Amino acid sequence: MLFPKGKRPTRRALRDFAQTQRTTSITHDPEFDSFPRPVDPEALQADAIDADYHPNPNDSPAEAGDTCASVDDLVWVEMMREGLTFDILGIAPGDPAAFPSIEHHFDLESVPSASGYEALQIMPGQHLSGGHNAIPVVKSMLALARDLTHHLEHLEAIVWPAARSAIGRRFFESVTTAWLEGGAFPALGLTAFTQTMDGAIQSVGLDFWIGQELRIEAPLSADKVAATRLGVRLINQLIIVGGLTESERVTAPDGSRLVMRPSRNGKFIRVWQE
Repeated sequence: MLFPKGKRPTRRALRDFAQTQRTTSITHDPEFDSFPRPVDPEALQADAIDADYHPNPNDSPAEAGDTCASVDDLVWVEMMREGLTFDILGIAPGDPAAFPSIEHHFDLESVPSASGYEALQIMPGQHLSGGHNAIPVVKSMLALARDLTHHLEHLEAIVWPAARSAIGRRFFESVTTAWLEGGAFPALGLTAFTQTMDGAIQSVGLDFWIGQELRIEAPLSADKVAATRLGVRLINQLIIVGGLTESERVTAPDGSRLVMRPSRNGKFIRVWQE
């Protein structure tokens, strides 16, 4: 969750928020309770993968990802929403959470940067370890973020790291609420799209949900706007069924017939005209 510099919420602001909610409460606050600090599973994985990584000395601190303290140094509280707990890290006046990598933006004029914004992070509690991408857990976490956008007036954007996307608060509220109430999956935001070197339109972040990315192949991808609209529609279907293991034929919005087929390695779902 991104805030203009100096506008991150305090512990008091989060307590005020919790008091206005029927489904959310603060279950642990290190200022008053003795409780282990949260462990970021992504950080642990990154430590294992990038043990030999050294930032480019020509990068600015923001570009090198070294703009704030580690998880162990952050001010945090644990919140429970409908029986599931989530850690809120980077509370003021402590250090902000690590600024996320962002490549795509929705309902924002430009990609937010660490020079103008500070981050607050929401992540599943330790008892949800291993279930971070389970649909009930993610929906509850997004619902908590949605509720916070109603209460925290300075919040400007939500970042979904799996898609490296930043989403303006009003658009995030709208599409998230629609999904939580049974509507379409918010593919523009919780996933994104990019053009590959061979001209395909490929999803970014769908693998978080189903373990596969979607590729709309040329020449079907020649009209980028139409291909993106098709991708949004197909992603909604794929989220419902949980991925694809064998070829299927579907009908495009214009009535043409399409073939959807998993790639040989199973990591992609390729789409082209029949």
